[in-house]
Amino acid sequence: MGKPRIFSGIQPTGDLHLGNYLGAIRNWVEGQSHYDNFFCVVDLHAITVSHNPAALAADTHSVAALYLSCGIELEHASIFVQSHVSAHSELAWLLNCITPLNWLQDMVQFKEKAIKQGENVGAGLLNYPVLMAADILLYDTDKVPVGEDQKQHLELTRDIAARLNYLYGTEEKPVLKLPEPVIRTEGARVMSLTDGTRKMSKSDPSDMSRINLLDPPDLIQQKIKRCKTDSVRGLTFDDSERPECSNLLTLYMILSNQTKESVTQKCADMGWGQFKPLLTETAIAALKPIQDKYYEIMAEPGYLDHVLKQGRERAEAIANPTLAKVKAALGYSMPL
Repeated sequence: MGKPRIFSGIQPTGDLHLGNYLGAIRNWVEGQSHYDNFFCVVDLHAITVSHNPAALAADTHSVAALYLSCGIELEHASIFVQSHVSAHSELAWLLNCITPLNWLQDMVQFKEKAIKQGENVGAGLLNYPVLMAADILLYDTDKVPVGEDQKQHLELTRDIAARLNYLYGTEEKPVLKLPEPVIRTEGARVMSLTDGTRKMSKSDPSDMSRINLLDPPDLIQQKIKRCKTDSVRGLTFDDSERPECSNLLTLYMILSNQTKESVTQKCADMGWGQFKPLLTETAIAALKPIQDKYYEIMAEPGYLDHVLKQGRERAEAIANPTLAKVKAALGYSMPL
């Protein structure tokens, strides 16, 4: 028996920030030696909303470089670009054809984004979860690291796989494997610096709402200095009336590798004027190794292309047979 397989990915839209790192990538890094990992830059998902074509390729390479900079090791993982493996698009179409429309219309994220986009909402946004299902199912994935906001998408993935198995497989010989979620509880939902009730997001129009992984020290200092706080002295976790306080303490706890108990004791009598410089120093120190490694990778011509080519070849070796198995179950003839 080999290691259980993990699949996950991040869109190359906007700059990766602490929410992406603490909610996803850090989790990948810590557990990578226990799994056979496939980490993808999901550039096909990136065009389900308005995007900048001139920046897409560069942003895709930047995200891949950050995977490596954050500690993903090629000994344990394959890193590749979603659009480089055509099986993702092909399986997504096949799964679209067996997915009931009402399943997609009931997705919370579609409803929220469709309201924002109004009449301009595209079919790609509706079908986004089916493409996500194809991404996961292509690799006979055992476990998928997800945040709370992605749980519904993974549940849909399992429903789609179960439906295909029911329609075209047998109980003894299912066509597709049903993956299980892996949810990180601590730091899984990092909140905005400008509103502690909202998730830190690349789509927030204000760059001051997030700390990006490549922000220089002076910008990190500026963002933390200006972030939203309150007038209460003494800092505490889990006070529903002080969401920003809980968020900033959680960031400090995780970035400094301390326990909740030690941070609670240390910060109980602090004011913001004392705490913010402490958080700034901690954030800058935590991101420096990532930034140094990133610029080292980007300065080495051809290295990242080699990594992505190798990742694509490994991905295709698993994805293409899975696609062929689904096509055979649906009755397609195979090319000679």
